[in-house]
Amino acid sequence: MNTQLARFNMVEQQIRPWSVLNLNVLEQLSQLDRSLFVPAAYQEVAYSDTEIPLAHGEVMLAPRVAARLAQDLLLQPTDTVIEIGTGSGYLTALLASLSSKVVSLECHADLFALAQTQLQSAGLRNVELRQSNGMPQNLSPADAIVLTGSVAQVPEELLKLLKPGARLIAVVGEEPMMQATRFTRGSHGDIHSQVLWDVVLPRLHGFAKTPAFQF
Repeated sequence: MNTQLARFNMVEQQIRPWSVLNLNVLEQLSQLDRSLFVPAAYQEVAYSDTEIPLAHGEVMLAPRVAARLAQDLLLQPTDTVIEIGTGSGYLTALLASLSSKVVSLECHADLFALAQTQLQSAGLRNVELRQSNGMPQNLSPADAIVLTGSVAQVPEELLKLLKPGARLIAVVGEEPMMQATRFTRGSHGDIHSQVLWDVVLPRLHGFAKTPAFQF
């Protein structure tokens, strides 16, 4: 496979048409070798517009979804990011290329080990991986948080980790109606939410029945 051409086609045919227009995000997508993070059995579809199965019913997000999540977090190079659900590590790598540091949590030991190996192979040194089951503990407030699977509602514990001006993106709802939603903490501690786009993702493990913040 000509991975350089495959990345070009992925960006131009899948990602740009899905309203991903941030030049820095597009540049990082063009440089990041997605095939490093794809299981061997799925290498032929590494750059296809599809979710890729992982262990435990997890999936590697379609490229356009990963790209849109990264863009809509509105990341700055000095930001610290929390990612809930490392999976294969591809979105982790993309976030790391756009920020100062990523703390990524994965509940499955085998996926955790695999992502660790793949991120090291990609040469990323600003990622801290943690294995965590369910609601994360002992995390410092962050500039951005992203959930890589869907939730019925966003747990209050995660919203409390947002600094003033920080953003959290989660896919919220029940099938067949789910929406990527950005939550932003205002300067006075208030939380504002904005629905961004429609997408259906598998449930995030350990979060389906978590008590939620009520607006």
